[in-house]
Amino acid sequence: MKLIKVAAAVLNQTPLDWTGNASRIRAALAEARRQGASVVCLPELCLTGYGCEDAFHAPGVARRAWELLHELAADTRGLIVSIGLPVQHLRAVYNMAALIVDGRIVGFAAKRHLAGDGVHYEPRWFKAWPAGKTALLTDDSGRAYMAGDLVFDAGGVRIGFEICEDAWAADRPGISLSRRGVDVILNPSASHFAFGKNAVRQKFILEGSRAFNAAYVYANLLGNESGRVIFDGEAMIASGGKLAATIERFSYQDFGVISAQVDLDHGLVSQSRNFSAVPDLEGMDAACLTAPFDWPALDPEPAGRAAEPWEAAPDLKLEEFSRAVPLALFDYLRKSRSRGFVVSLSGGADSTSLVVLIRLMIELGTEELGLEGFQKKLAWHAEVQKATDLASLTRALLTTAYQASGNSGGVTRDAAKGVAEAIGAHHMEFDISGLVAGYTAMVEGGIGRALTWERDDVTLQNIQARVRSPGIWMVANLQGALLLSTSNRSEAAVGYATMDGDTSGGLSPISGIDKAWLREWLRWMEHHGPAERHPLPVLGLVNVQAPTAELRPPGSHQTDESDLMPYPLLDAIERAAIRDKYMPLEVLRQMRLRFPQYGLPQLSGWVERFFQLWCRNQWKRERYAPGFHLDDENLDPKTWCRFPILSSGFEVELAEMRTWTRENS
Repeated sequence: MKLIKVAAAVLNQTPLDWTGNASRIRAALAEARRQGASVVCLPELCLTGYGCEDAFHAPGVARRAWELLHELAADTRGLIVSIGLPVQHLRAVYNMAALIVDGRIVGFAAKRHLAGDGVHYEPRWFKAWPAGKTALLTDDSGRAYMAGDLVFDAGGVRIGFEICEDAWAADRPGISLSRRGVDVILNPSASHFAFGKNAVRQKFILEGSRAFNAAYVYANLLGNESGRVIFDGEAMIASGGKLAATIERFSYQDFGVISAQVDLDHGLVSQSRNFSAVPDLEGMDAACLTAPFDWPALDPEPAGRAAEPWEAAPDLKLEEFSRAVPLALFDYLRKSRSRGFVVSLSGGADSTSLVVLIRLMIELGTEELGLEGFQKKLAWHAEVQKATDLASLTRALLTTAYQASGNSGGVTRDAAKGVAEAIGAHHMEFDISGLVAGYTAMVEGGIGRALTWERDDVTLQNIQARVRSPGIWMVANLQGALLLSTSNRSEAAVGYATMDGDTSGGLSPISGIDKAWLREWLRWMEHHGPAERHPLPVLGLVNVQAPTAELRPPGSHQTDESDLMPYPLLDAIERAAIRDKYMPLEVLRQMRLRFPQYGLPQLSGWVERFFQLWCRNQWKRERYAPGFHLDDENLDPKTWCRFPILSSGFEVELAEMRTWTRENS
């Protein structure tokens, strides 16, 4: 039995926060040492932060990271530590992980496969390192270090790397690392959160530990690092195809560390029994850097892994949403140094979901950090410091306002008031009727005629939404708070939102969530709620309503779905057309099978309406406030879905669909 103790550390870093990032690294190393670990894997690019964007092109960033790496080396005495950073070499920048052994930088493993899809733009900043190649790096003082496709031998234990995307590739480096006799594979990652993605990660980590006959250590970033992307803070240690340790995801702490003993003899026995596991004798010692290290003698410890009851819940997406967005809101709040949130609370599903998510942020954060710990992270907010309980804390952090026009009804007013009171927000009511009348009269005087609903429907609807914006912005400015936009994904797809009206805000937290699913989440929150939490019956005031913009006169009985189409159908068309890239006729054929309750001409009209609205409204999607990336099929043009602002609007394809509809009706 050859026992060693390995650790994975997750970090809530901030791009270019040299002092803070270094402090959290030091704290994580101290905790790993306290747990008795010898090997510590830190996340990808943890020195600079992963989300530095084009700042990676700045030579000064790489130089400062290099200097900080040398400063941190002294904190690794008695440990083997991987630290991720950008490295400049031959006028190119590479994504690397330095391996430091007992205070000495031994060498740099380079990332071979760059993530270039969706939220990741690594090929814009970095070059992929070729397999089997090494190079010599020289710093400003003339010290030289080997870098590239390396294996490290630390006191007789062989260590290799798969850096994030490397492990997702078909020709993952673990294949060659196994043939080179590696005992431990470290995976420093910056793997963005998406619904259900963690199950995929677990599969390749478990399979890597089994197929490569090596202990596998995975460490991800934590929290909202740079604005849009959420990291769940997953850490896993696997051996022999089984999990030895996992961490609780979506933590509000600055860092987290897990550790576990692994038996290297287990991998040795497994590989020797495996007929197909043929060592690479020629490459075994090529590009292998050695360093002395005194491994402590260990007594066996009980095996086990931390379990999260909610991870096994049948409603995993609902649970993940209830944790990912609150954590992202908290990090956005504290990193932007805002003094709370402001929401224009209409009494409908979208704005209600925001205030519920903020309440979850406060509940989950204070439960983990304690009231004092929560307050410490928001030290600049005087009212937060005065809070003595959840009620006063919520009132200090959340302000809502119901803004009534002449077309608003008592149902939405009562819903907004009831939700605000149940959540504990500081709630206000504004009457915007006079402002709407003033703008209407001003324009009527200018054009020389009266505006009518028959002739000017969109104009009269939009002015109500836009008039709501200045007042709620004033509230946010007065408080130094962050105004949240209430727009959702379904609205974004077809432009069913008023620019500079309901899209107003500095952050759009639910812009990646479709309306039908958001309503499902609110019903779940009304009757069940997240594991170990209470439901919110007051949400029945919202859930009983049909979604409506409430901008036309009450007698019109306006609803979103009468303006557009049924939301489940809209979302299905959007997935087929935008995610799966089907043309209009192909989409129609799918919808005919999925929604047989509607006639073909009606379905054809809805599909045509979707494509036309999609093409006309790309400019709106370009102007949305930043939103959170929550799944790998969203519509955000800055992180996932690019589309031209100007196009032909699928004219030929829609004509083809109309002809087919006539022939088959």
